Amino acid sequence: MPPRRAAALPLAFAGALLAFLLLAQVRHHQPLVWSIFGAAVVLIAWTAALVTAATRSGRRFTLHVALRKQHYVQACAHTGILLYWGWYWRPVYDAAPLIAAQILFAYAFDILLTWSRRETYTLGFGPFPIVFSMNLFLWFKAEWFAWQFVMIATAFTGKAMLQWAKDGRRTHVFNPSALALTVMSIGLLLTAKSDITWGREIAITQFYPPQMYLFLFVVSLPGQLLFGVASMTLAAVTTTYLFGLVYFTTTGTYFFVDSYVPIAVFLGMHLLFTDPSTSPRSDAGRFMFGALYGLSVVGLYALLNAAGLPTFYDKLLQVPLMNLAVRQIDRLVARVSVLPRFVGHRRNLTWVGVWGLLFAIMSATGLNDRHPGQWLPFWQDACRQMRPNACSHLEQLEATLCRAGSGWACNELGIFRSERDDDSIGALASWQRGCEIGFGPACANAQDRQARTAAPEVGDYPILVRGSKAPVTDFSPSKLYARACQQRWLDACRFAWKQP
Repeated sequence: MPPRRAAALPLAFAGALLAFLLLAQVRHHQPLVWSIFGAAVVLIAWTAALVTAATRSGRRFTLHVALRKQHYVQACAHTGILLYWGWYWRPVYDAAPLIAAQILFAYAFDILLTWSRRETYTLGFGPFPIVFSMNLFLWFKAEWFAWQFVMIATAFTGKAMLQWAKDGRRTHVFNPSALALTVMSIGLLLTAKSDITWGREIAITQFYPPQMYLFLFVVSLPGQLLFGVASMTLAAVTTTYLFGLVYFTTTGTYFFVDSYVPIAVFLGMHLLFTDPSTSPRSDAGRFMFGALYGLSVVGLYALLNAAGLPTFYDKLLQVPLMNLAVRQIDRLVARVSVLPRFVGHRRNLTWVGVWGLLFAIMSATGLNDRHPGQWLPFWQDACRQMRPNACSHLEQLEATLCRAGSGWACNELGIFRSERDDDSIGALASWQRGCEIGFGPACANAQDRQARTAAPEVGDYPILVRGSKAPVTDFSPSKLYARACQQRWLDACRFAWKQP
């Protein structure tokens, strides 16, 4: 195609991006308007400059269409996750137009970057898994949405510019989405601006849907069967899970507090670091790669937690460094023959079978919705027994439940601060908050500072029994008491049998 004809493609995507300014969701939010308008202007200006330079030099451009399986299979998995997650956390659905805008920007940026460097652009589903993958881990809030476009530009620039020889061909060094996520994560940590993103909320709410571990396992199976990445996922999850078991056996508490493997980490172990192009080629290398990812998650979580920094970066920061180590890992395991050697579909099917068996065992022993670390009674018992970090987490959990509207939790938080922290001011504030909610014993404690405890009221249980899952929608006393009793709320057990 001559330059003027070729320009129609990026201009079409830029024009479609401008059309998003007509949406009420965008039009009524000035920072979103400027973010999308600015991104479109950059694309249009870049197109004009490219056409002008190409016309003068006599360049012509080629468009090649290739629908690659690794792109659309992964995009389908991402779409399934977004749909299921969004059903239980509606901001995901609200963000759908903005995700679509990012895809349009990604196509135009990728086309312009490619044609600025060479003549042939391959059109397919490539931008979908990159954009979807980033949106599964990090969104910028509306006031800062321009950085979402910067993150996409970083991903595609890194993919195009940072390459090396692997298996006799040129390929990108870094997983594109992981590189962009890491660059942005480092910037957010250095500037202490994590609150301008939804990163923390994303990591929490991905556990809202029921049986989310099983869903992620199932939705990732097609990619694992087709592309042979199950060995990496298997090693990563198993390493982290075994560490959690050892930690619990040693300390009596949970390392990741409410799970053996946090759900967002579990997602990363399936659909973030497992890009076949940026991972080792041998089974032994991929197994080591996965184990290193699992151990790095543990190390980063401990480091970030000790530094008082947001821990949701624990699955993002290490991936580019691991990508750089791929060739060294391949050389290190070149003579390793302890793992069975299979090829083709037999190889992939074998690893998926092993991973399925291990997942079933882990699901039966703690990798599920019923992890005790979600619920306050476990941490009350652990604090009474003075287990490591139990009392500090109990205080944090009571504070969270108090903010959520449980008067009982506010009362207990006041007692904790009065008796354990010797914080009379903090205790009084907690009791006053409980009194405002309507919990009578908190009012009495605020008045005479006696630190009396009392059983939760029925209105507290929708908050208390929620754990790390989505908000409770069934408020019938019988079901609330039964659910609370299952979670070892002993006061609820006394009422459960009385309910019709």
